[in-house]
Amino acid sequence: MKELSDSCMIQAIEDRNFDRAVESSGVPVLVEFWQPGCGGCQALMRELEKLDAECDGRLLILTMNVQGNYQIPAELDIISLPALALYINGRFERFIGGLGKKEEILKQLPPL
Repeated sequence: MKELSDSCMIQAIEDRNFDRAVESSGVPVLVEFWQPGCGGCQALMRELEKLDAECDGRLLILTMNVQGNYQIPAELDIISLPALALYINGRFERFIGGLGKKEEILKQLPPL
């Protein structure tokens, strides 16, 4: 996994290492599914960067570019972007709604 930028710890994930990363996490995992050129995806990423800065390691945030990664998005039946999925104890829990603002995302997470 690689960091998206020096200023954030959000990691890019691919189909081949997705299961291992999610299952080995000791904290809840939030995954943004996105693609280049998606304005809503970029706006959500900025909010996730704010959330990541506040969570102090109590939440793992990953991002998956759906261009080139088809298996996981297909398993989840993702049909619109951005999509934000929550995993707890290595298992898919639910999609998180209210995309766009950090505060709305926080309301839908388990206590961190």
